Parts: sequence; C-alpha cells; structure tokens
Amino acid sequence: MLREEASYRDPSGTVFYVGDRVYRGLDATGLANWTALSTTKFFDAGVKYGSLVATSQAPPESVGISDYAAVLEHERIPFISYPYEWSFEMLRDAAATHLDLLRASLDENLTMKDGYSFNMQFRGAQPIFIDIGSFEPVAAGPWIGYRQFCQSFLYPLLLEAHLGVPFQRFLIGHLEGLEPTEMRRIFTGRKRFRKGVFKHVFLHSVAESNVTGGGRDIQRDLGKQGFSKELTKATAKKLSQLIGSLRSRRADSGWKAYRETCSYSDADREAKEQLVTSVVESRDLNLVWDLGANDGAYARIAAQHAKYVVACDSDDVTVDAMYRSLRDDGVSNVLPLVMNVMDPSPARGWRGLERRAFSDRGRADLVMALALIHHLAIASNVPLPEVVAWMRQFDAPLIVEFVESHDPMAARLLANKPEGQFPDYRIDVFEKLLSEAYSITQSVRLPSGSRTLYVVEPR
Repeated sequence: MLREEASYRDPSGTVFYVGDRVYRGLDATGLANWTALSTTKFFDAGVKYGSLVATSQAPPESVGISDYAAVLEHERIPFISYPYEWSFEMLRDAAATHLDLLRASLDENLTMKDGYSFNMQFRGAQPIFIDIGSFEPVAAGPWIGYRQFCQSFLYPLLLEAHLGVPFQRFLIGHLEGLEPTEMRRIFTGRKRFRKGVFKHVFLHSVAESNVTGGGRDIQRDLGKQGFSKELTKATAKKLSQLIGSLRSRRADSGWKAYRETCSYSDADREAKEQLVTSVVESRDLNLVWDLGANDGAYARIAAQHAKYVVACDSDDVTVDAMYRSLRDDGVSNVLPLVMNVMDPSPARGWRGLERRAFSDRGRADLVMALALIHHLAIASNVPLPEVVAWMRQFDAPLIVEFVESHDPMAARLLANKPEGQFPDYRIDVFEKLLSEAYSITQSVRLPSGSRTLYVVEPR
C-alpha cells in the first residue's frame, strides 16, 4: 500500500511508504542535489558512522511511482519520535550532530537549506539526520537554516540551561519552534547577557525587526556584500561550541531524587527481572513498549531479546539520565522518550498527518506497564475500569504490575488524597477487570507481599 506523508513540507521531494519501506520522490532539482551529495566523502562517512540515514536510488517503476525525476529509498527508522519527546541531552546531541553534518557538508561545497530539529531522529540512543533532501550546493550568503536552527534547537536548550524551564511543553505547542521575539521577552534584563542569549536571541530579534525580505532575499543580499562560505563555517563552529557548553542542572538533581525514593527491595527486583526475562526470551518480539520505564532497567532486559524497545516516562530528568546511560553503554535498540501516558503526544500538523500520535507510529508486540497503575489510578484519579480499557486498546500481550495500597509508594500517593477516596483500588477488583479483558497466563506475587505481576494475552 502506498502512503504519502505530509508532502507539502518538502517541495523538493515527497516521502512515501510501501509496506515497511520508505521512499522519496525527487523533482529535477532534488535529483541534481542528490547526485552531488551521493558522491561526497562526508555522505559515505555519515552513513557508515550512523549519523546520516542510509539512502540509495531505486528504480521508480519498482515502487509504482512514475511522476518524479528519481526515487530514493531510505533506511527505515524503527520508531519515529519528535523533539518534544526528547530529554535535554537528547536535543543537545541532536543539535550537535546536525551542526557536525553542516560543517562537513560545507567542506565539500554543500550546505543545508533547513535547520529544523524534526529533521533529526534517534535510532536507539544515537541521533541520525533523515532529511536527505535538505542538502544543496553552497550559495553566497549566510546559512539559510540559521533561524530555524535557533528556533527549534538552540532556544529550547537555552530555556532549560539558563532558566531551568523544561522545553518539551513549549515545543509541542510550537512545531516551528520559538520565535526570536518571544525569546527576547523571556530573557529580559540581566538574563539577556547569559551565554548565547545576546547574540542569538537579542541581536537576532533586533535584526529581524529591521528587515522586510524573506530568508532567501537576505541570503542573496548578504552574499552580494561578501558573506562567504568561510563565515558560515565559522558560525557553525561557534554554534557547536555554544551547544556543547550548555548543561541542565535539573537533570542531575532530579535523577538523584528518583534513586533516593525508589522503594524496591533486592528480592523484589530479582523476582521482577526473572519474570520479565522469562516472558521476553520466549517470544519473537519486534517492538516492545515500556510505559513508565523509570531508569530503563527492564527496557534493557527486553532489548536483549526484542529488536527494538521504546521506553517512556513522564519525568524528563529521569529520561535524560536513562538516555545518557544507554548512550554511554552503546545500547542501540532502546529509544528513551519523555511521554506522559495521561497526556500522550497527539497527532499534529497539517491534517494530523505531519506528526503522528504516539500510538499510531507502530504496533507493539508486547507492552510493559510496571509500577504504573497506581500512578494512574491514585495520582491521576483514573478509575481502574478505565485503566484496563486503556491497556486493552493496544491489543497486545501485557506485563502489568499492581501495587497495593499498603505498599510504601502507593501509601505515599494516598497520603495526599482524602481518606476513603479509592475504595475500589484493590487487587481483587483489578484482577477481575483484567480477567474480563485478557486471559491471565501467569501471576507472580513479589516477596514484599504488596506487589503482583501479571502476564496477560488479549481475549
């Protein structure tokens, strides 16, 4: 089946899916740019290293596409994610990779016409650039993608690094990123002199208010004034140094707090690991979702037997630490994401097709919901029947954990609620609801006596 993806966003090519394969139709300009790109050393090196999506030219007739000058086939990214689902370190690494590729392309007389964070993806914990159509021959003048890079990469990082403000909630509401004028209103007074702000926010905003032409017009005008490729390389280098210097203090403090409040005993942890291992090693798993993944310990176990694991948690600082550990350990098939299951990423953009909802990006072969149910039912006031109905809509086998009200973690949540508010939050009620929607194939009560794991299959 042929499916077109948000074609209006890329005038030099249209992306199509045929089954699990990804194709891009090119017009004459796109073909010329691809021909120039495919013969460069940096393209081969980027594909080999993994920072550029593997791409080759395909016969148009082989995929039933005849309206283009050429057709490219791209490597399929296992699970698409978006910048508002990334942690601070993920966005920073993606920005650094983007700039590295820009600088390498300039060395071979190519540049990027975009600076959009959505042109990056993650394959596990490795950032990868996917918009091959973005490369074009260098023209006189500054980098045309500079503004877009600031809006969708730099400004979100500055928000968190300098103000301690999580950027995810801003990006999900602004697919094009943050405007220079918006940032200027945020970084007022002395804050405008923090690293990177005066040049890339304040002066950028002032410059924009004094021009009336578009990006290409400005590029041509500055090109006539002698703005050369070397100046663009210098700009990219300075941006790389700035990006590399930014840090989030929230990440370190938040991770420390999580580790100190984790209540698992060694016996509970061992029993839980044994059950998860026994389930995943007995199945042929392409995609596993770990919802409420915390530090990713069980996602790592699943990844030893599954092709790919998406590990989601609502706490961005926990996800940031998980990402850093996966990256440092070279784990290539676990994708950590900032995702609140109470408010998951919806379909966004033109006709809701440009950025797909989380649940529409790939069907899971197994869903893990470990130490999650009590957060939904108690902290977020979701009735247990609704929780089970939510899980059942995934139509996938499930490993789910029920934490009883006398467990320290559940008791901590109940302490903030009126007494008697959750009379039906009981293991017998949950088990009855679960058995009505699933076939329970296994249940294991952990040694602490306050937690039970269930392995279930959809009826």
